[in-house]
Amino acid sequence: MYVTAKAVSAAERLASFRSEDMVSVDHLVVGGGVVGLAVGRELAKRQGSSTLVVEKNRGIGMETSSRNSEVIHAGIYYPKDSLRTKLCIEGKHMLYKYCQQHGVPYKRIGKWVVAQNDEQAEYLYQLAEHCSDVGVPVQMVSQVQAGKDEPCVRAYAVLASSTTGIVDSHALMGALQQDIADHGADLALGAQVEALSKDKAGGYRVLVATGDCNMPYMAVHAGSVVNAAGLWADRIAHMLVPDGHKWQTQYKLHFAKGRYYTYANPGSTPAITVQRLIYPVPDKHITSLGTHLTLDLGGAIRFGPDLEWIASNTDYAPSGGQSLEHVAEAVAQYLPAIRAKDLALGYVGIRPKLQPPGGEFRDFVIQEESDAGFPGFINLLGIESPGLTSSLAIAKMVACLL
Repeated sequence: MYVTAKAVSAAERLASFRSEDMVSVDHLVVGGGVVGLAVGRELAKRQGSSTLVVEKNRGIGMETSSRNSEVIHAGIYYPKDSLRTKLCIEGKHMLYKYCQQHGVPYKRIGKWVVAQNDEQAEYLYQLAEHCSDVGVPVQMVSQVQAGKDEPCVRAYAVLASSTTGIVDSHALMGALQQDIADHGADLALGAQVEALSKDKAGGYRVLVATGDCNMPYMAVHAGSVVNAAGLWADRIAHMLVPDGHKWQTQYKLHFAKGRYYTYANPGSTPAITVQRLIYPVPDKHITSLGTHLTLDLGGAIRFGPDLEWIASNTDYAPSGGQSLEHVAEAVAQYLPAIRAKDLALGYVGIRPKLQPPGGEFRDFVIQEESDAGFPGFINLLGIESPGLTSSLAIAKMVACLL
């Protein structure tokens, strides 16, 4: 007779570790995307403390951080008192300075938001007033001047942002990773958090799967934990609370897939050229900034992202979504020479959103959870655009909360 061994749950496995068998750190950061790396760097600068960043993938920033438009945003769209506005504006200045100091490639290229009718033009004038209120420099460009500056662009009215830029996100994350190492902190790749619990003696117990057959699990005792897990941040938060806890609805992410398209002129018509980023007017809930035109540091044009709500945060399949004809039709509103045959699918990204499809604006969640009974635990949720721009400012805010 064979007796089947009972499967051991992650929580049970974590509970089985003795304190003396655990790795002890002052700060544990869950997630090695641009925000997690920025937080890890900021905490690593603290004298006399230890910091560990764990990332479940085999490389840093393999999800949202490397599958985006690589734009340094100015901070023009979101409500005045929102974290998205405050941290974007602060983070923008910090990021430009960091890139200069660390040799990270970037370009302050500027951006136009373009209107196609009276209603959209009125939105731009309101947006210009909002930018004045929050201290972001913008200016309206006349239709005549716009035609001279960007002859390939169709615009009834234009709002120009001079502090928008582009950055090499991979080089940025590489610089942050090096900073973490230079300050004596550790980064563990292929390290997936599988269980979390509050330690009665203080701090948190964390079970990490390592993927190493010789030591498949590592138990960590952390004085504080920063949940910077991006697309997985709600699942990390839910590990800490029982079924039915308010976090399971309050901290629930919805996933928006976006496809990016490259421009490849076949040579049968004059090539489309632009000198700056071109954005249409966004939807009323700012769920998406529209299928916009961006440039990479080599000057290549790309378009995107489009928007498709999906159930899985691992669904990077390029299939589905809009046809190239539909994408070209959307882009042609402001770039009339574009045709479907000029476009090719480039890559796919997924954004973690707190608002459901059709839902109203939701701000970043950056919350130290003492009031919920979890002192020293910080949740970062819904950190989508402008998360890359805000990353250094988010890290500074997190450090102030601990």
